[in-house]
Amino acid sequence: MVEELLAAGIAAAAGVAVYLGAAARVVKQYERGVVFRFGRVRAGVRPPGFTMIVPVVDRLRKVNLQIVTLPVPAQEGITRDNVTVRVDAVVYFKVVDPASAIIEVEDYRFAVSQMAQTSLRSIIGKSDLDDLLSNREKLNQGLELMIDSPAMGWGVQIDRVEIKDVSLPETMKRSMARQAEADRERRARVINADAELQASRKLAEAAEVMSEQPAALQLRLLQTVVAVAAEKNSTLVLPFPVELLRFLERAAPAGHEAPSGPHRGPDSAEGAGTPPPLPAPDPDRGPAATDGPGDRPGRLSA
Repeated sequence: MVEELLAAGIAAAAGVAVYLGAAARVVKQYERGVVFRFGRVRAGVRPPGFTMIVPVVDRLRKVNLQIVTLPVPAQEGITRDNVTVRVDAVVYFKVVDPASAIIEVEDYRFAVSQMAQTSLRSIIGKSDLDDLLSNREKLNQGLELMIDSPAMGWGVQIDRVEIKDVSLPETMKRSMARQAEADRERRARVINADAELQASRKLAEAAEVMSEQPAALQLRLLQTVVAVAAEKNSTLVLPFPVELLRFLERAAPAGHEAPSGPHRGPDSAEGAGTPPPLPAPDPDRGPAATDGPGDRPGRLSA
């Protein structure tokens, strides 16, 4: 009798151990458990830790609440200004309602991925190329709103959306490079012109000061000579001041002028190129008498 009771106790203990082994579940800290009893969801979500379910009757599904990083494949589209681009992005999301994430959608990861791809193509068609390259923050916010609207019904919250890269055609890259080069050249020319303008103003002011103080020009000349001599050159270029020429011109004596009078040499200005005077007419000849190579010798009477 005792043996039978002992065997029954052992069998009962073994059955309890098997039951506990089949009913015991452990939910991790970053997970939540959703219990289905005969296909229906039980009220309440199992918290992390040790929990029990009814074997065969209940089914426990664990849902991860960690933030999921989902890369969006590169999508090719045409922007609003008719430029073909390839854009890829990344989506960060997490589950906030475990029951809805299991009941409302078959696979919430795949659903979020497809919604992200569709929204990315839509953003490409609504944006210009300049917005895709320089105004990504605004596009990220718009893309986040487009994905988050349907995802809230699935118990999923979109945490962040980032556009990773924008691939352009080679022809467009070359065009943009030429545009950037032309813009930099334009700015360089403007800066050079501004520098020339400022330098001309300073030079005009310096010339005005030197005109009031002639000694300043001489000092500047000496400074130039010192600067040239510091290079240890064998040739020294010495500027000749224009003021010295003017001084010499004013100091030239008045007696050096050209002589004037009736007696001029053959090389004078007036005598140069002037034909000799004709001989006086013969009184025995008439006024119309001329000698020429074709005239016959003799005289013509008046």
